[in-house]
Amino acid sequence: MTRDTDTDLETLDLNETEEAALHELQLGIEYVHRAYGNLLEFHHELGHAMDRIGDAEDELREAGHEEWADSLRDDHLPAGAISGRWTYELVEEFSDGFLEDVDAFEEEVREELADGVGHVTERRQQRRIRDRARTDDQRD
Repeated sequence: MTRDTDTDLETLDLNETEEAALHELQLGIEYVHRAYGNLLEFHHELGHAMDRIGDAEDELREAGHEEWADSLRDDHLPAGAISGRWTYELVEEFSDGFLEDVDAFEEEVREELADGVGHVTERRQQRRIRDRARTDDQRD
């Protein structure tokens, strides 16, 4: 559960080193999510590529090249992307395994160190910038 109030920041019992560690962990988790997005993109791109190769099979067959068409149908199209595995299997394993695990770990650390408040460093930066703007407005 993420809390968004200013008072939560003031009451956090979080030292600078813990805040820095939590910040690095959260940034790392964001990169894991970006990697997952790239894996999804790979999955979709390869799916489109396989559709085109399937079309090539049809065209080769129509052109009288049964042997090549059969090779695409029997060897290449069903082969899988990595070690006989299709990309949807990789996506599911990553999502249900590593991604879920690191998300749960980050949530546990955030709950313990920051009472569940996410992006503490950014929230504090936001507050400083807004306070500075209000102070500058009052000087004008």
